[in-house]
Amino acid sequence: MTWNFWYFYLYFPLQDDSLKMERLNTYVVSASIENATVQNLNEPVTITLQHVDQNTVGCVQFIRDVWKWNGLGGWNTSGCEMEYTDMNYTICFCNHLTHFGVLLDLSRKEIDTTHDRILTLISYAGCGASSLFLGITLVTYLTLEKLRRDNPSKLLLNLCAALLMLNMVFLTNSWLSSFDQPGLCIAVAMLLHYFLLAAFTWMCLESVHFYLALVKVFNVYVPKYILKCCIAGWGIPAIVISIVLIINKDFYGNGSHSESNPFSNFCWIQENIVFYISVVAYVFLIFLTNTAMFITVLLQIHSVKSRTQKRSRIWKRGFLQDLKSAFSLMFLFGLTWGFVFFAWGAVRIFFLYLFSIFNTLQGFFIFVFHCLMKEEVVKQCRVHFCWGRFRLNNYSGNTMSTCLLNTSRDGASTTSHSNA
Repeated sequence: MTWNFWYFYLYFPLQDDSLKMERLNTYVVSASIENATVQNLNEPVTITLQHVDQNTVGCVQFIRDVWKWNGLGGWNTSGCEMEYTDMNYTICFCNHLTHFGVLLDLSRKEIDTTHDRILTLISYAGCGASSLFLGITLVTYLTLEKLRRDNPSKLLLNLCAALLMLNMVFLTNSWLSSFDQPGLCIAVAMLLHYFLLAAFTWMCLESVHFYLALVKVFNVYVPKYILKCCIAGWGIPAIVISIVLIINKDFYGNGSHSESNPFSNFCWIQENIVFYISVVAYVFLIFLTNTAMFITVLLQIHSVKSRTQKRSRIWKRGFLQDLKSAFSLMFLFGLTWGFVFFAWGAVRIFFLYLFSIFNTLQGFFIFVFHCLMKEEVVKQCRVHFCWGRFRLNNYSGNTMSTCLLNTSRDGASTTSHSNA
């Protein structure tokens, strides 16, 4: 491994418009590894710079970017934070990762280095775990034909696919942005935007389906129900993305050409107005819809149980079942994304932690509640995948018998079950 260092002292003012009143007060230090690109570091690089003059300074980095000075690049403060400074020297921390909260961070402001590193670690670990368990859920339902017969299972498969692609694009975002290819970064930001909206659209379709199944029982029939759900679930986000691209494709980017942008080296929406209209407003409307559906469905489940079951001494079991149903629907409807609406002011960091933990692990919780803890899925897995004493022989149970919903193949007419 070969390290090359260059030291320059520059007397001319910085060419960045935001820094035009400043000039360099240290030697420019550059480090490189031969035939390798250093990006996406787990730990920030610590750089100690000795001052030429005894004046206070800030940390900047030189970025090659096609949007700056005819492609020559320029100085930028994003990605580097000042850890310590005095009259003689400055210590800078530089990193190029980001946390999951930036997808819906309403304030769109930077946070301190320590919290950013912890949130980044949580985000990458959570998204990685969710991707694994979403993949297992998809393989399980696609492999076992009996599990994917009913409409709720088909809706779940589409939601899992959208969440899996959202996690995969997020995990590779920083790496792809390191190539400094504007076209590639626009494509990555567009895909991230698309799968985020698609995931929320499918969450909304899940909540509407539960409402039709439990509140409008026997009163609703929709021909080619799943086909129409697919058109809405994958088509509406595509329309939103197309409108943004038609207006200006440069709304997407990596932020390095934007002054004081907290999303440097992360391909995402750079224009605040576009972000608030095409993401925040979209998510907020779906969140309100799903919250209303969530309350209505839980009240209906409680009402059905009150009519069909007499009071018994095993109230604790019934309470635990209700609690399980509530948590199951909460993650299926994506209600934990609502933490971001409280991430303001003094409690911003706290709710960003809650947001990052619960939403990066949404795929894991869906696996737990709709695969691992679902009786029919466990039985089918024991029939087809297990050996010895764990294997079930000659099991002919109906996949509808243990589901919350019993949906007809051709429409949305449904009936509820007492064991929900």
